[in-house]
Amino acid sequence: MCHGTVVVQTGIGRSDCFGPDRGAWWRRRNVALKRGSSLEAAIAESGGSVADLGEWGIIAALAARMPSGPLTAVGIGDDAAVVGVPSGSVVAAVDLLLEGQHFLLSWSSGYDVGVKAAARSLADIAAMGAVPTALLVALAAPGTLPARWALDLADGLAFEAGRAGAGVVGGDTARADKVLLSVTALGDLAGRPPVRRAGAAPGDVVAVAGPLGHSAAGYALLAAGAKPVTAADAEAAPRALADLIAAHLRPAPAYQAGPEAALLGATAMIDVSDGLLADLGHVAAASGVRIDIDSARLAVGDPLAAAAAVVSRLSRTHAARSPRSLSLQWALTGGEDHSLAATFPPSASLPPRWRVIGTARSGSGVTVDGEPYQGSPGWEHFR
Repeated sequence: MCHGTVVVQTGIGRSDCFGPDRGAWWRRRNVALKRGSSLEAAIAESGGSVADLGEWGIIAALAARMPSGPLTAVGIGDDAAVVGVPSGSVVAAVDLLLEGQHFLLSWSSGYDVGVKAAARSLADIAAMGAVPTALLVALAAPGTLPARWALDLADGLAFEAGRAGAGVVGGDTARADKVLLSVTALGDLAGRPPVRRAGAAPGDVVAVAGPLGHSAAGYALLAAGAKPVTAADAEAAPRALADLIAAHLRPAPAYQAGPEAALLGATAMIDVSDGLLADLGHVAAASGVRIDIDSARLAVGDPLAAAAAVVSRLSRTHAARSPRSLSLQWALTGGEDHSLAATFPPSASLPPRWRVIGTARSGSGVTVDGEPYQGSPGWEHFR
């Protein structure tokens, strides 16, 4: 899956899986081949690594799993892709995922990371009011990374791209000490102007499409090693907790809500990646308004409360926090839900997926129930 120069140099003899068990590895590979598996699948099934796949094996395996997308004229296999642009304008966004910073291999499967990597960039396209059209994916990884993990990663990327209606049209591969993904997303405005962060006016309503705080709750549960242990938990928590953990590992943005917001007359929009307060702070600064959040409208309900109760019990960091306080913090500052937050004229008639959570007013910054928020508004790199 290479557009441009591929810098990875891998070879079957460089794999760490070779050694005393080399003969056993080859026997497992050959058994898989006899069952009719492709060479790439046989290597994965036998416990091989990406070094065993080799550069072109990786490219072939990834390419075979990727949707091309309806606007792709030239996809994987040439020096560059050609993607149609019906409106004449290309919307572009790029995002990085770094092992140890954005995900842990002990928590996340390759499929999880593929979904998350695609969702982060695709949500930015939707936040401009655009329709996602294509992804370009650059992957760097150790040669010892299991081939199965890499193929699962491709399946996750393909699934999320397909869910957004986009193709995966190219990318690059390289060797690195840790797994690193760079995903560039492209989109089309369908003839509409982009919905930018600047544009909110005093009197506009602030609305959100998608959950708030679910990813943060899932992260906190994973960090605490949470498992339902009480009778009360066993009644209600397992499904709720599993859904929150899934929201962290595999966010599912409502991509269609972006173009929908544009058609509804959205005056400003952003995806909630760093935290609701932090991201709305960008809108407030760009628009020259103050945004006030009504905490009672954030729908901090039973799933977050159940998670907060478990985390408060298991984590020393949160031991003194009430479930209500912790739930509200997740909703306000958690981030990584990749839900869309937008401002609309007060006369706009919003469909059910958009729930009003506040208003834009004269002034600057973001307040909660009319008061400055005491604490960090969300994630910020280099701090």
